[in-house]
Formats: sequence, structure tokens, C-alpha cells
Amino acid sequence: MQADTGLETLLDLNGYTIDQEGGYWVKVEAWRVPATADIPHGIRYSLTLHEPYGKRVLGYDNSHAIKPPRKFKFVGQRLPYDHKHRHVADKGVPYEFRDVYQLLADFFTEVDCVLEEARK
Repeated sequence: MQADTGLETLLDLNGYTIDQEGGYWVKVEAWRVPATADIPHGIRYSLTLHEPYGKRVLGYDNSHAIKPPRKFKFVGQRLPYDHKHRHVADKGVPYEFRDVYQLLADFFTEVDCVLEEARK
């Protein structure tokens, strides 16, 4: 039941922009989609942190599968849709989606780390 409550919480946050220190800001997008093998929870989401001029510097989303490295052991392997990006050119690294509450906690913990690095 907690996961269902969490999904509703994420859906309620859709469209929110949250100001952060130093001109940084977080954007939350979430909407229902049919549940599939790639998106079993039936929610498409994008959580992004932007620098003061609008460039994304961190993102957690499930908008696409990430491409595996071009190494023999990855041939034919499908990587998950849930992933995170640390900068604009980053193609994404897998993120293990457990539930919405953990997703939000992981994202905002990493937001705090990025903002801490920006202060240095």
C-alpha cells in the first residue's frame, strides 16, 4: 500500500518547481502511463536539478532505456529505463527503482551533494 501512496505523492508533485540555494532549481514531472515490463509501476517521471542559467546538472528519469557499453559481455542485454544523469553529456547510469519514497530521498540527497560541490 505504501508504494501506491508514494505514486500518488509523486503524481501530486507533477509540475512543481522548487527553488534551491544559489539560483539552482528542481523541476518535477510525473504522469501515469500503461504499466509495461520497462515501467512496471505505471508512472513516467523526470526529476531534474538545474543551474541558475537553466542547464540541467542532475536528472533521475525513466524516459528511455540507457545504452549499454559496447563491450562483449553487454551484447544483447537490456538495461533498465530507470536511470540517472549527472551532467548534460551523461547518457545515464542505471538507477534501481524500489519505491517513490526512496526515489525522492536518493534524488534530494544527490541534489544536496551537487549544491555542496557548487559552493566550493
